[in-house]
Amino acid sequence: MSYNVAALQKLIDQFQKMPSVGAKSAQRMAFYVLGLTEDEAKEFSSSILEAHEKIHKCSVCCNLTEKELCNVCDNPARDRSVICVVEDPRDVIAIEKTHEFKGTYHVLHGAISPMNGVGPEQLTIKELLSRMNTDEVGEVIMATNPTVEGEATAMYISRLLKPMGVKVTRLAYGVPVGADLEYADEITLLRALEGRQVI
Repeated sequence: MSYNVAALQKLIDQFQKMPSVGAKSAQRMAFYVLGLTEDEAKEFSSSILEAHEKIHKCSVCCNLTEKELCNVCDNPARDRSVICVVEDPRDVIAIEKTHEFKGTYHVLHGAISPMNGVGPEQLTIKELLSRMNTDEVGEVIMATNPTVEGEATAMYISRLLKPMGVKVTRLAYGVPVGADLEYADEITLLRALEGRQVI
């Protein structure tokens, strides 16, 4: 639905540009913003501008940070011999929530997708390869998403790393806890079988 109020429609259009935000959600967000006081609206807009000004890529792993190094790269207790390669900074947050991984990360900021015009040069693959020369890396864990693009990216990077003598592993994917096998697709079941463990 288009509004006669141009400023409102422009606001709705901006929210609708966000990933996974449809017309109804964009409309709700726009009306929420309109309901803010002037001070709240200024704080909201200044926080967006501040984030744009202060947040940049970590000089080592390309994760988002306000400092030269992100919290993981700046932590001397982290195991620098293991790098977990992910597509997105949100993937780092997800893995960190497990409190199990003690290595470091490398954020690609996407996956190879020729259909969307994303090639290896648009990702931070060069930065990953340069880390092989500076850190004594023994293992690179490919934790890209289990999609066609994620798999292609993992295979491409593993081909680049193997001649360097680095062990390249892939996250095991399988049936989620609480799910019924009959509803799992073939690829999920195949991954679950490949990643099976002794109990």
